[in-house]
Amino acid sequence: MFHISTASLPSPEEIHSLVKEYGYVPLEPPPTLDLFAEIERLKKAKNAIILAHYYQDADIQDIADFVGDSLQLSQKAAETQADMIIFAGVHFMAETAKILNPDKKVVIPDLNAGCSLSDSCPPEAFAAFKQRYPGYKVVSYINTSAAIKAMSDIIVTSSNAVPIVQALPSDWRIIFAPDKNLGAYVMKKTGREMVLWEGVCMVHTIFSYQKVRALRAQYPEAELIAHPECEPALLELADFIGSTTGLLNYVIKSPKRQFIVATEPGILHQMRKAAPDKELIPAPTEYSCSCNTCPHMKLNTLEKIYNALYYEAPEIALSPELMEAARRPIERMLEMSRQLGLISK
Repeated sequence: MFHISTASLPSPEEIHSLVKEYGYVPLEPPPTLDLFAEIERLKKAKNAIILAHYYQDADIQDIADFVGDSLQLSQKAAETQADMIIFAGVHFMAETAKILNPDKKVVIPDLNAGCSLSDSCPPEAFAAFKQRYPGYKVVSYINTSAAIKAMSDIIVTSSNAVPIVQALPSDWRIIFAPDKNLGAYVMKKTGREMVLWEGVCMVHTIFSYQKVRALRAQYPEAELIAHPECEPALLELADFIGSTTGLLNYVIKSPKRQFIVATEPGILHQMRKAAPDKELIPAPTEYSCSCNTCPHMKLNTLEKIYNALYYEAPEIALSPELMEAARRPIERMLEMSRQLGLISK
């Protein structure tokens, strides 16, 4: 919420103080400002790029230079020639961009944009968990903090987890963290035993199995498509399981006309743009609210993106030692993804 207006330009020290207190720059842009035009102007003037996740609001997706899932955003972050990256996503994503670009300025519109899945895996607790399994390799989902990445041997995303785990050496004994549902799905698809950390995503575990079954009866021609972070019982009902990009591409290519979509509803914007003739039905939750909307993703707004560009804050800051340790497993993921033909070389 923007509740401070100012007629004069704050000093860097004042901006730092505001960010420390609020987690973002809580200043009201001029009321007559065309935010879309001004954001475009600032991007060009500062050689900045806006990367946005599919779960962002439609306006943010539309002003972004690139919209994608975690794997695509990691690749774009590694490739960009921009001097500054504005990351419209959540904290671990901006951290990943900084890890891959230690010499670039990486700014997130709101430091409060966390992740329930990442938060479910505290570094101290995971370090103790890891000690219980000496000799095990750690495969971590990208939805983790930099500290967890630094304890990992390789990172995966929902796009590449199955082929990467399948391609890992057969003698690897594996700990998979933090999403137990994705881990269970990967085990089922690959046949590999793994020790699972007990983490979940609040967005993907709230879908109602009974309501989805009823909705399928109501729409017998609709296909149920689901993200692998959903509960196993719901995945058993699904006609297709895939990453956010996988779900998008499936809707585009499928001859079916109706889809029940079990993931964060931000992806519906891209689905409607790419396949305007398809009917998209959000999967129902256990409650009457729109509880599957990620509250962290929705903290980002056009006003906050404008302020992030204008004031170049809040900036992601990580120690060189942490970035180096976390970079190695991310680069292994990108290299394996290239070798497996999952991303361009």
